[in-house]
Amino acid sequence: MARFVLVPSGWHGGWAFDAVSKALSSEGHEVQALTLSGLGDEASTGVNLERHIDEVVRAIRAGDTSVVLVGHSYGGMVITGAADKEPSRVAAIVYLDAYVPENGESLWSLTTQKYRERFIAGVAADGLNCAPPGHLDSRCRPHPIATFLQAIKLTGNWRKVPSKAFVAAFGWQDSPFVELYERLRRDPEWVTHRLDCAHDIPRLAPEAVVEILLSRPLGAVTAPEAPEAS
Repeated sequence: MARFVLVPSGWHGGWAFDAVSKALSSEGHEVQALTLSGLGDEASTGVNLERHIDEVVRAIRAGDTSVVLVGHSYGGMVITGAADKEPSRVAAIVYLDAYVPENGESLWSLTTQKYRERFIAGVAADGLNCAPPGHLDSRCRPHPIATFLQAIKLTGNWRKVPSKAFVAAFGWQDSPFVELYERLRRDPEWVTHRLDCAHDIPRLAPEAVVEILLSRPLGAVTAPEAPEAS
């Protein structure tokens, strides 16, 4: 059985993966869907991208087996940073319509002008937290803007993860991920999938997500024991 750590998109908590988590758990897998700092009921003072990455690193280190990291949208920034710090403990890394950053990039630098304008409007109230767009689920919370702005620091070790997959949603307009999908599908180190749904893949296509996560050559069916910490 495999161990999954699921990281949601901006404004969302672990609840966004409820259907995926339930399906994986019913198959006997260990699942942890994270609600990152600032996205629950607690105050979000001082929360940045590095803090979110460290939270995922702690989740990786908490178990005895390697993990399958799954990130949706903003979650791609976080799982990349975590895998870069603990590549030997990550069996596979899966991006669901998500950002795949290089060293020094931020979500702000990678996204489209439309989203930058949304961030600016959303943070107008206090300058610290970006209000969720009105069309999102009522459970969404203001997102710490520093996590969108901070440049990620990467060594490149995350590329050592043996299985890397990208899942693109083709059922919505103005996607910042289509070009990335086209590039990665030509890269032999990646497995790519496309779904005909809108951006919120974990909630709109949970069955397809689970099928991808449990498929080979992704390597999610069994996860090897993690090496002992040095």
